Amino acid sequence: MIAKIVTDVSNKFIDSTTSNDSDSLVGIETHIREIQTLLSLESDEVRMVGIWGPAGIGKTTIARALYGELSSKFTHAAFIESIQGKFEQNYRDEHAFMLHLQEKLLSETLNQKDFKIGHLGVAKARLKDKKVLVVLDDVDDLKQLEAMTDKTCWFGPQSRIIITTKDKKLFVAHEINHIYQVDFPSTSEALEILCLSAFRQHSPSSGFEDMAIEVTRLAGRLPLGLCVFGAYLRGMSRDRWIHALPRLRTSLDGKIEKVLRFSYDALCKEDQELFLHIACFLKGEWITDVVECLAESRLNVNHGLQVLLDKCFISIRKWGRLAVHNLLEQLAKDIVRKQSDNPGKRQFLVDAQDICDVLEENAISLHFILRTQFWLNLNYVQPLPCLKLIELSSSDYLKELPDLSNATSLKVLRAGFCSSLSEISSIGKSTSLEELHLAGCFELIVIPSSIGNAINLKTLNVQVCQGLVELPSSIWSLKKLKKLLIAGCPNLNHLGSQLRSFPDISGNITELDMSNTAIEEFPSSIMAFSCLRKLTTMTAESLRVFPDVPDTIEVLKLHNAGIEEIPPTIKNLSRLTTLSMPRCKKLKVLPTNVNLQSLSSLDLSSCTQLRTFPEISVGIRSLNLSNTGIEEVHSSIWSWSSLLKLNLEDCHSLRVFHCVPDNIEELDLRNTGTDFSGGDLRINLKGCKNLVSLPHIPYRVSYLDASNCESLKRIDGLVSNPERCLSFANCFKLSEAARELIEESDYKFALLPGGELPAEFDHRAREGLLTVNLDQSPLPLFLRFKACLLLLHGHYIEDEDASEDDKDDEWMGAKRLFCDIWYVQNGLYVGHGSCKYQLPAVLGFKEHLYFLESSISLNLPETDENVSELHFEFKITGKYWDVKDFGLQLFEDPDVRDDHVCCGDTYKETADINIRENLHAGTM
Repeated sequence: MIAKIVTDVSNKFIDSTTSNDSDSLVGIETHIREIQTLLSLESDEVRMVGIWGPAGIGKTTIARALYGELSSKFTHAAFIESIQGKFEQNYRDEHAFMLHLQEKLLSETLNQKDFKIGHLGVAKARLKDKKVLVVLDDVDDLKQLEAMTDKTCWFGPQSRIIITTKDKKLFVAHEINHIYQVDFPSTSEALEILCLSAFRQHSPSSGFEDMAIEVTRLAGRLPLGLCVFGAYLRGMSRDRWIHALPRLRTSLDGKIEKVLRFSYDALCKEDQELFLHIACFLKGEWITDVVECLAESRLNVNHGLQVLLDKCFISIRKWGRLAVHNLLEQLAKDIVRKQSDNPGKRQFLVDAQDICDVLEENAISLHFILRTQFWLNLNYVQPLPCLKLIELSSSDYLKELPDLSNATSLKVLRAGFCSSLSEISSIGKSTSLEELHLAGCFELIVIPSSIGNAINLKTLNVQVCQGLVELPSSIWSLKKLKKLLIAGCPNLNHLGSQLRSFPDISGNITELDMSNTAIEEFPSSIMAFSCLRKLTTMTAESLRVFPDVPDTIEVLKLHNAGIEEIPPTIKNLSRLTTLSMPRCKKLKVLPTNVNLQSLSSLDLSSCTQLRTFPEISVGIRSLNLSNTGIEEVHSSIWSWSSLLKLNLEDCHSLRVFHCVPDNIEELDLRNTGTDFSGGDLRINLKGCKNLVSLPHIPYRVSYLDASNCESLKRIDGLVSNPERCLSFANCFKLSEAARELIEESDYKFALLPGGELPAEFDHRAREGLLTVNLDQSPLPLFLRFKACLLLLHGHYIEDEDASEDDKDDEWMGAKRLFCDIWYVQNGLYVGHGSCKYQLPAVLGFKEHLYFLESSISLNLPETDENVSELHFEFKITGKYWDVKDFGLQLFEDPDVRDDHVCCGDTYKETADINIRENLHAGTM
């Protein structure tokens, strides 16, 4: 009993001190709240939750704050830190290693020093009936998990195991499905973290604003970097800050380097080398280009990329480009610099001065000037024989390529978007060159005939070279040429907009882009192109016959063509995965009894004369028939088991809409360009003016937009779904039965015409705050509410706090609805919650009703007394709608889970609950 009391007191002391410490941790409340959702503390099951993120992101800090808040709720708790690096080689065998880890687990959890065990079954025997909280911090080896938390049955009911790691694959291997990824703080949060460290306040001191923003950028919003940089700069004068910035731009702080280097050293040699390649030279490149660039290296690139992703060394940006954090990039460059004191013996040259030094050592006279980026007068530079890749892209002052005769190993030359480049006569001297990228070189007029000497050339990209008037005939002698990209070259006389016959090119070509040409037909000789995989032609109005292409073709894009029919011979294209023919306005006829088994994407949008539904493949995943004359969706489509997206946007002739099959994830029949994507079933019927009825809507439909369906009257059925978003804006013919079905179902929000609040919304207000008195004692843990807003057609109101992405959405027509809730106790504001929704961007000429549903927690751990009042306020930013009246309907809901405390926007919950004591009412 005494031991239990001591443990309880100790836990409460830790809880209180950690909670106080966490008050100054920026954004910690959001992390804790979202992880608590994953923990599902009300459940009796034993649950393991992973916290994943790169080194220095704050995983340990978050785990400590979470442990401090939760440990008192468990009979036994342990925070086992810094597990990384503890491998079995430090012990006589694996069994001894696992015994040691179990002993540590039991010693910490049971609060017994030097706990010793003789076999591996002791942990389960001692903990299986105990409600425990265990945090394993910084795990980096699967055996650590197997030794300490092998099975959930080791622990008693309601136990929770929290594991932090930099390696996501450990969670997969240990079958941990509840994973929280720690994201980088927002720009404003990152600045606040820096300021707390540098100035001991939440914002920069006067005169330091611009420098603080730059330091935040240099740290890449990594909390460790922000704290270390801030501590380094703390107490410095403005002049000393100015003198310190160059050092921060080019070198790592020792503490940061130690943390990041530990993770780097844990990589195998092959993955280390791949990381250095990416961080020093391939950052920002397409994944496919990286794989191709390193194809002849000894590196297993595809596997290595996945390892680096799982271990947070790289990330993938939009459209598949690789990204590397600023500090990790700096680490990589420091590692390369330390490879040798002689820059010429290093793996990469990463500094401008080192490049100059190496070239000068080879007796090359250099003249260079510094601009926003390093630039050399390349007339005097002879590249070294060992060079394999030269990156000159976007070099605004580059007018002429250097002499490449000594670059005997050069494989790739990138000089895209060099706006002044006009002379590339030396290109013929690089006989090893495989890729030449000149896209966007507007001053380039002629490709020299000597390019025919580049006998190993595989890729030639001259897209958007608007001044280019000629490609030499010698280009057709390049037998290894696989990719020829000439799109956007309107002035080409011999190969371009004036081209009417197909050129005689290498039969080894795999990708050919003939966009913006006047080609009228493809010759039969193209059938001999046994390597051709992708053929593209845009704005080819002169092309009137569907081309006979080899059966190796996988992607065929024939945009804006004058083709009238797709022939039955298309059935021979067994490898075709993508057929894209938008804006082929003469297309009328599609083949029947054809099943292209590999076809997964078919785009026939804006083929305005097309009236028959295509039955060309049962394996299609994405079918775009927007702005066509389709009148009926054939019933056979519902047997297409792979179909995920169907787009019938602006199909005004469509009258028959059959039941939605279970396998479809997104159905898009919209009349606007807004794209709603996601894993749940989303149905968009916007603008289907002749649609009269909707079929039964199943539970898994999470988004249904029937805005501007002017003829819609009936809905056959609507299964409730609390996460569903419904829009029936401007559907003025909806029957009373349909309206009742909508209003009485569960949803996240619903929008439909109406001019009066329903009677059941008995808490009402017209402007300002709506006060709800909570006179019930004791209060329930959760309060569920429905709100109804009477909306009028409004004007644009800018949201000053919106992110850039939010503002872009607003200018495109989207609106945001905010529901702010203030908790009042004895006349003081003691807490605040915010629910954010996205309001459909539909022009409403008449009054509409907007229904929303949410829940709030009435359990505020920082207060001892019950909340006495709730203040509600609704406000809108964006276009089209204003709030005239609003009302609430309250429900006591003891079964509401923690993850329903607040709703976020239409697609993702982003509630912000901040508890602040002693905020006076007058400070709002």
